[in-house]
Amino acid sequence: MAFYREACPTIKNILLLDSEGKRVAVKYYSDDWPTNSSKLAFEKSVFTKTQKTNARTEAEIAMFENNIVIYKFVQDLHFFVTGGDDENELILATVLQGFFDAVTLLLRNNVDQREALENLDLILLCLDEIVDGGMVLETDGNIIAGKVATHSMDDGAPLSEQ
Repeated sequence: MAFYREACPTIKNILLLDSEGKRVAVKYYSDDWPTNSSKLAFEKSVFTKTQKTNARTEAEIAMFENNIVIYKFVQDLHFFVTGGDDENELILATVLQGFFDAVTLLLRNNVDQREALENLDLILLCLDEIVDGGMVLETDGNIIAGKVATHSMDDGAPLSEQ
């Protein structure tokens, strides 16, 4: 079992919050927060703990309730990736960067809350391409954005063009 944990890092959640700590897009892959209120409390406390830091140029790291949280802020959006305290920070940072890069590409460099909300479907698809059930699937922002763009085109395209 120990080897399995080492070989397959697990992500507990990915959060995208606004400048007031409110949800834009969140995805939980762990039972650590069994209720919606416990999830909201975690989001609020992580936001409160990190909001005074300057994580705008590069990602920052924090230990929080036996979790490692890697985070980055852009405009009025706050990106967070959480893993267990035994997780590799570099892998968590790579997941965060992949999510950030994919969102940046999909929002055509307009990374702000309004654009994010208008393209929420794309951001949620991003999360599905990056992590499934806590397992990291992809961390390359270009590949993630490409898969998401393909999905969203397929949805609106007539069957003959798919």
